[in-house]
Order: sequence, then structure tokens, then C-alpha cells
Amino acid sequence: MKGIGTEMKGIGTYKTGERVDLFMLIKQATKGITTTGSPFMTLILQDKTGDIEAKLWDAKEEHEKMFQPASIVRVGGDVHDYRGRNQLRIKSIRPAKPDEPIQISDLVPSAEKSKEELYEELSPYIFEITNPNIQRITRYLLKQHREAFLVYPAATKNHHDYVSGLLDHVVSMLRLGKAIAELYPSLNKDLLYAGIILHDVGKVVELSGPVGTVYTPAGNLLGHITIMVNEIAMAAKELGIEGEEVVLLQHMVLSHHGKEEWGSPKRPMLKEAEILHYIDNIDAKMNMLNRALSKAEPGEFTERLFPLDNRQFYKPTFE
Repeated sequence: MKGIGTEMKGIGTYKTGERVDLFMLIKQATKGITTTGSPFMTLILQDKTGDIEAKLWDAKEEHEKMFQPASIVRVGGDVHDYRGRNQLRIKSIRPAKPDEPIQISDLVPSAEKSKEELYEELSPYIFEITNPNIQRITRYLLKQHREAFLVYPAATKNHHDYVSGLLDHVVSMLRLGKAIAELYPSLNKDLLYAGIILHDVGKVVELSGPVGTVYTPAGNLLGHITIMVNEIAMAAKELGIEGEEVVLLQHMVLSHHGKEEWGSPKRPMLKEAEILHYIDNIDAKMNMLNRALSKAEPGEFTERLFPLDNRQFYKPTFE
């Protein structure tokens, strides 16, 4: 392994058959039992280049206490193919020592742009919202959650699951929303922009934070959609706002997953809600595809992408 401070190969660049000896951050840790009754742990390990699933067999109680999310470990093992996806077969694992020059910030992926740059890009969209009630509610809720909104991921895995991923996701969606609104001027930009900005803000309550992200009790019991619908109602009450705009904003959030089986309490019943769902879906899938294809060589296929029907995608040999 190369020394800390020199250029290191990250886990996202490893191929099947290669040996690994790296410092990594435990992103998720879950325990299970094999069919023969032996305990094991499934670890999701990450560095700045990506993450990988790893199995720790014959896990003991002390392992569960030792290998918790948001802790740094040094891991040795081999990368192998498991049902079309890279998996790490652990040969050795130990907690990082206090005197080793590695810290969480060295291992946590983040948005390409800084949170300040991203928020500066978002701000003009708020002022393009001309309906005073919709703008006031949007600004109020962003102010309430600004600190977390700047750094939280958009998910625990799959898409925008990195520091400032939520803000990155929203800004990318706003760019797409602006382009679509220019093509279809009949769209109400106030509803569309506010819906894009607010649709996932509930994740700052649903999720635990940008490092070792897990679902909070409120996240498991309510979910980000219910959380934000309630927050819109509370913001409107606090601001003394009544009327159709409040209900329509709530509907934008309620329906943005598109279908009940995808987690939406209601299907879209506004033109802007339908478009919001498509924009959200496009941006999430493009993020997954870009990251997977960045790890593939030209002329090769990506690993299987479970959220995309477990398909593999080909990387052309020409640009």
C-alpha cells in the first residue's frame, strides 16, 4: 500500500481479481445469519472513489461493536465478481490506529463543486419564483434547514450518496427544469422550481447526516415525503399563508416518486408534478450511470446496477 499523502488507488478503480490493502470508511454495517446458522456482517466500505460491499464471515459480538458505521478501518482482501457486481472478500480488517495519518475527510466522497458554489447557483431560482406565497414558504424552509441542506447526501446509496449530494441533486434538477420550462412555457415555473427545491429537503430529517448515513427513527417511521408535507403546512401556518398554493406545493412533494409502489402517497395530478417526477428520475439515473461508467474501460460493460433493473451498461470505445 502506498503511504498516506502519496497518490493512492481508490476502491472505485479496482477490478475483479485485484488485491486490496486500503484504509476505508465503514458506510454501512449490518449483521446476518447464514443458512447453517453462522453469524456474518455485511459492510459497505468507501473512500473518495466509491464504495464496495464486503462480507465478514464468522463475525463475533466484538466485531459488531468494533466495526460500526463512520469508523475507519484498514482492510486487506481480494475483489471478486458476485452476480455481476464487485465484492470484497475480506482477508484482514482492523480499526485504524490513532497515530495513523488518516481521517474521515480523506475518505468521504463529495460533490465536485463546493457547497458554496452550488448554493450560489441555486439562489437565483428562488428569486425567479414570482408567486409571493410560494416564494415565502420556499425561502422559509430553506432557511430553517440551510446548514444540513448544504452538506447532506440525497440517499444512503445508489444516487448522490455523498457530502452535499442533496444540494448537488437539487441544482442539477433546477438546470433541467429551467431547460424544460423554456421548451414548454405553459409550465408554471413557480410550482416547478419550488417543487424541485423542496421535494427532498425532508431527507435532512430522514437521514442521520453526511457520514455513515443511516435512516433516523423519524426517517423509518415517517419518511422524507411525509416529513416535508408536514413542514410545508407548519411553514404556511407560521407565515399566515392560506390557500391553494399550500395544497399544490404539498402535492408536488407527495407525488414526486410517481407511483404508489415507488413510495408516492399520491400519483401526480398536476402537470408540474408529472414533470418533477421525470426530472427527479432522470437526474438520479444519470448520476448512477455516470459514476458506474467512469469505472468501466472503453469497450467494457459496467457492473450490474440493481436500481436500473440489474442491467449492465456498455461504454463505447469512441467519444
